[in-house]
Amino acid sequence: MKRLLIGVLALVAMMGVARAETLRILMETVPDTEQVKSLLSEFKAATGYDVEIEAISYIDMHTKLVPQLIAPTGAYDIIIVDFYWVAEFTKAGWLLPLDEFAQRDGVDLGRYVPKVMATTGQVDGVTYMLPFYNYVMGLVYRKDLLEDPAEQAAFKEKYGIELGVPKTWDEFKKQMEFFTRDTDGDGQNDFFGTVTQAQRGDCIMMQSSNFLYGNGGRYYDENWNPLLNTPEAVQGLADFADATLKYSAPGSEGFCFDEATAVMTQGKAYSIITFNNLYATINNPETSAAGGKVGITGVPGGGLMGSWGWGIPKSSPNKDGAWAFINWVESFDIAKRRAIMGNAMTQTALFTDVDVVAARPEAPSLEPLVAEANAFPVFTYTVEFVEAVGREFNLAASGQKDPKEAAEAAQEAFADLLRKDGLIE
Repeated sequence: MKRLLIGVLALVAMMGVARAETLRILMETVPDTEQVKSLLSEFKAATGYDVEIEAISYIDMHTKLVPQLIAPTGAYDIIIVDFYWVAEFTKAGWLLPLDEFAQRDGVDLGRYVPKVMATTGQVDGVTYMLPFYNYVMGLVYRKDLLEDPAEQAAFKEKYGIELGVPKTWDEFKKQMEFFTRDTDGDGQNDFFGTVTQAQRGDCIMMQSSNFLYGNGGRYYDENWNPLLNTPEAVQGLADFADATLKYSAPGSEGFCFDEATAVMTQGKAYSIITFNNLYATINNPETSAAGGKVGITGVPGGGLMGSWGWGIPKSSPNKDGAWAFINWVESFDIAKRRAIMGNAMTQTALFTDVDVVAARPEAPSLEPLVAEANAFPVFTYTVEFVEAVGREFNLAASGQKDPKEAAEAAQEAFADLLRKDGLIE
């Protein structure tokens, strides 16, 4: 830490920066942003910089960012970049390469989980971002139900297998069915085997991806040929529709992660496939009926990889100051303190750090989720892909369209965008 602060101070001195200078950052309204805010006074004490964070909802970020990235001089010194936008932003030449900064200051880029670095770090061997936080999806489940002898006996009698943490997709499907039940005898299910988030667009694309992977499907092959109409992909979409219509709470076709998480925290579901950084919320006894009763494991077949990275726009008014901040906020000591606060870690050593594990006992179990996560299509038109394919998936999940028909339409929409991007003919 001392070495880092000396380096940052030296950089500021070389730049002749006025102590009152302000760095501006656009961020999302998420807990990870609040964690950074809580430490800003220390950065100012070390460097003299004020930092102004503008936090807005995800849905508004892309629209607000693009005009600033196009401008010769933008409003933001630093931005955070969702993995959805990486190909678009780098192909357009909007992000400043960071390799010279990192080499000059001895930053070890190998400290990051490789799959995270490949998602929101490097593109074609060039470092454009340092990973900020991951949002890999995992399977959160009710440990107390799995450990209940009565539930174990009933499950074995019905399916002929032991009840335990699911290791295969078929096992998880059986558990979704088994735990969906009418507990008060009124003829309506009021406890659910899972909770889906099938709202059109980003919400459904994030969660349904895990159903695709669980069936052995993928979005595209090594040559970018789309695979959304393969038997595995069609089955994945059919499974997601079944989960939404049969085994999840009423209204799930319109849920995003807030609504889905609420069903779990109300103690009304056995499981949810969700972002690993929501585990602490679900497992908090003070605010969740499921608190102290849940565990987290990898989704059979591998969960979805998602992450954000710190980037410096080429339109940044203060590129050197921006790097000084990124170098500081991603230093091991600061990253460790953010991890203890609940940050979804991106640096490998943090998952097993003694202090982090003491504060978050689940930390070691999160590392394989991140290391083994599956990639989502990242290309110039990822945003358009999410909207077009998410629309078809929502129609299937809400029962308005047969899953095979929806998969064929999604395949066509995906292929059109890949052709537009020059990835296929």
